[in-house]
Amino acid sequence: MGMTPRTLPQPRKTYVHNVHRPVLPSLHKAATSQEVENVKKLCILTAVKPSNVEKEKDKFFKSDFNYNPQFEYSNPVSAVILARHNNASDHFLTQAVNIMELALERYGSYEMFEQLTGGILLTKSRIWSSVKRYMEKEGCVGEIVVQVTDDLLSRASMTVVNGRPTMTINTSSAREHWLEGMLRHEIGTHYFRGINNCQQPWSSSVGRKKHNLKPLNPTEEGLASIHSVLFRKDPTLWRAALLYYTVYQARHTSFCQLFHNLGHFVQDPNTRWDYCVRAKRGQTDTALPGCFSKDQVYLEGILKILRNRDKIDFPMLMALGKVSFEDVDRLKPLGQMENVRIPHFMQDQARYAEQLTKIMVVNQLTDEELKILI
Repeated sequence: MGMTPRTLPQPRKTYVHNVHRPVLPSLHKAATSQEVENVKKLCILTAVKPSNVEKEKDKFFKSDFNYNPQFEYSNPVSAVILARHNNASDHFLTQAVNIMELALERYGSYEMFEQLTGGILLTKSRIWSSVKRYMEKEGCVGEIVVQVTDDLLSRASMTVVNGRPTMTINTSSAREHWLEGMLRHEIGTHYFRGINNCQQPWSSSVGRKKHNLKPLNPTEEGLASIHSVLFRKDPTLWRAALLYYTVYQARHTSFCQLFHNLGHFVQDPNTRWDYCVRAKRGQTDTALPGCFSKDQVYLEGILKILRNRDKIDFPMLMALGKVSFEDVDRLKPLGQMENVRIPHFMQDQARYAEQLTKIMVVNQLTDEELKILI
């Protein structure tokens, strides 16, 4: 689930020849400004990943969790850019805490929640077969390179490697009842919206400016995060809530303080370490307060979409590509609809709407509360 803000360029023409589906008109485009933008965003996320994580983790664990890691970076990001990502909001903090407290009330601990609702961790071969089955459902077999790794800060990511859409899955979080949600997040949302975007008049940054498009986040990650929990027996928005909360706390505390603070919600020290690294990435001396604020976008996006769920035309939001839900009505007449791809789970709109209501109910969110907040 954890994922980079990105806009996927279209796979190259040579690559998609063997796919049994109509070839989209823009497949032969050279690198667009969108592709360049994608690289810029990816560079930030790669640049803020510390190069000495394992060494510092070892020191931290040996210190009985009382050492503040000193992170090193192969290509450090400038202080100006880091400052831009060091703003944490508390706007949805009450909702984030409530969502997690509810889960603790129901399950006793996060670990029990994960075990009972996520199911067992899947072997690599079961991950492969589940991914293949999902791609068959979506009609995109052969279009995406899939990698399985245990070296990823997030649960999965969808990027472009050598011009090919590439999905990387973290083995340590691939659970039997959660994997399909992760595929809806990465393929059904990010990848399909990326493909659809390529044929739209706003597929380049020049086109986005010309049509005066709002930023694609928080809609992009909010929609993908909703799709992660869609159809789960218990669609508790735990991960989005914990990421939001962790970033807020990191802004005001050191790494050690943050780690101990998270103990209320997560017992397992390895899981807590991962959340702390995500929130503190980009920093060198983690004894200082400071955060990398990107992870607040998930909960913010979810709540904004749920607040407006009765007004949003969801298939159109998917078809128009990388656009904000606020731009949908305005852009509808301009959209190129010929070869758009809508994921299978969005076909039945009545069922989809029911699931959104279920997410509201399970997380004890009310329309009144969201209207006041947003």
